[in-house]
Amino acid sequence: MDFTISPALDDLRARIAAFVAAEIMPLEADPASYDAHENIRADLLAGLRAKAKAAGLWCLQLKPENGGLGVGRMGMAVCYGEMNRSIFGPVVFNSAAPDDGNMMVLEACGTADQKARWLAPIVEGKVRSAFAMTEPHPGGGSDPGMIRTRAERQADGSYRIHGRKWFITGAEEAAHFIVVARTSDDERTGLTAFLFHRDQPGWRIVRRIPIMGPEEHGGHCELEFEGLHIPAEDVLLGEGKGLRMTQVRLGPARLTHCMRWLGLAERCVDIARDYAAVREGFGVKLAERESVQLMLGRTAMAIEIGRLLTMKAAFELDQGRLARKEISMAKIQAANTLHQAADMAIQINGARGYSKDTVLEWIYRYARQARLVDGADEVHQMVLSRFLDKEGDGFWRWPVAAS
Repeated sequence: MDFTISPALDDLRARIAAFVAAEIMPLEADPASYDAHENIRADLLAGLRAKAKAAGLWCLQLKPENGGLGVGRMGMAVCYGEMNRSIFGPVVFNSAAPDDGNMMVLEACGTADQKARWLAPIVEGKVRSAFAMTEPHPGGGSDPGMIRTRAERQADGSYRIHGRKWFITGAEEAAHFIVVARTSDDERTGLTAFLFHRDQPGWRIVRRIPIMGPEEHGGHCELEFEGLHIPAEDVLLGEGKGLRMTQVRLGPARLTHCMRWLGLAERCVDIARDYAAVREGFGVKLAERESVQLMLGRTAMAIEIGRLLTMKAAFELDQGRLARKEISMAKIQAANTLHQAADMAIQINGARGYSKDTVLEWIYRYARQARLVDGADEVHQMVLSRFLDKEGDGFWRWPVAAS
């Protein structure tokens, strides 16, 4: 594994960093930049997206033939962190969740017709999307095998969907949806993924669920399906292949979370260091105190561990492997590091950090969900334990080059 990046990728990274610093970060300090749910105001976002597209910084996660920049997963790891040095960053470049995960799975699994109808409008920035899998108790959460929403096949080959989903990110503003429903009780082939448009009858948003932190555009919603009709051509990948589709989607999508969270963690360190360099107490600058140096050093190391784990997982994906073990390790590390970095930076900034004078309190509230979304810490630790049981000492094996 060689993590050296090309001059072209470094140039892209630098251009993204410069755009974030010049165009996006200055907006964070103005309360008028925020919408009612503490994200960037829609009209400001539209203008920034147009600028990012014009600058050639758009949708880098997809292949060029699908409207992206084709940087691969390792290239994404380099660039996503730069995007998320700002709390508003990823959505400006059309690389925010859940759209980026939905675009990547449509690119990987969609037919040519499905890509033209369902993928292209998201790539162009004309619509937003959502992925509807998680359900309220006793339905499926981290375990997709518990999904209860059902899709009943009709005589003409179409389907009718009945059930309930919740914490569906972006649903209130989404136009294109992927929903996972049960088509049989088979453990491996019982789930199927379907595509639908918000204007189709037979479903509704029950509520936008209030949450602790700031929200993505479109919130986190509870949905009810009351006979939503899905034509056969809107099945994604094929009947009974929903579990395979979730594996294709959720692995890379989890890793993009890690990439973004590490960028936010680096931003927390920047804010802490800047304040520590100028703030004095009892005749000594905070930066000169050993206790502060220990906090900063420990956090910097945690971020670097997260970067290496994330890059290793990205390398595995670029080799065509699922990287389940590597993604689980990266997800645990990045999620906890973001929370640690925000807490550390608030502590160093004192009352200033707890106020809205910086973005630290925004990041802190946002960070708490990181240890839950896309699989709680404990679920990923369980996955790692299963790999350990299966592989034994081979869990720590080094890759061997072909002779």
